[in-house]
Amino acid sequence: MEQKELKIGPVTQKVLVLLLGGLALGLTASPTQQFRIIKIMRKDWERINRRALYKTVRNLYKSKLIDAGDNPDGTTTIVLTQKGQIKALTYQIDDIRIPIMKKWDKKWRLILFDIPEKYRKARNALARALKNMGCYQLQKSVFIHPFECKNETDFVVEFFALRPYVRFAILEHIDNALHLKTIFRL
Repeated sequence: MEQKELKIGPVTQKVLVLLLGGLALGLTASPTQQFRIIKIMRKDWERINRRALYKTVRNLYKSKLIDAGDNPDGTTTIVLTQKGQIKALTYQIDDIRIPIMKKWDKKWRLILFDIPEKYRKARNALARALKNMGCYQLQKSVFIHPFECKNETDFVVEFFALRPYVRFAILEHIDNALHLKTIFRL
């Protein structure tokens, strides 16, 4: 019997992202990153309707995106399955934004890639993710941003498993800086 694909609604997306946030907290050593993750998780948690939450958790369990286990003290632990992690990462990538620096350091972040044709879908998804993050496309496989975006870029590159084909550089000068400053309102 073929398993029916679960339709992922907004509450389900939030639950998956929250569970992934818990996983990210466990893997992050940086207090700054931990506070950032908690802030994002808190906002999503406050927007979830309780009844919708219980229904969503039940559906996630049935679809094998999460697993639950009873603890000796009577509590239940809910964990994200590998299938659930993949779904959650997909939704989280759509929401990644590059934070604006309080004071611009006058450096440009350049993301370059040369991805083989056999990975076309991943290449197109990477370009779309970089645009969604706020990067400007200088050429077909060259993007630029004025603010620190190494962590966000690395996350997206790792998600699409394109590390060998992507380069990240920091520039102090670019000949069309005036045009770029206009685009980024600097």
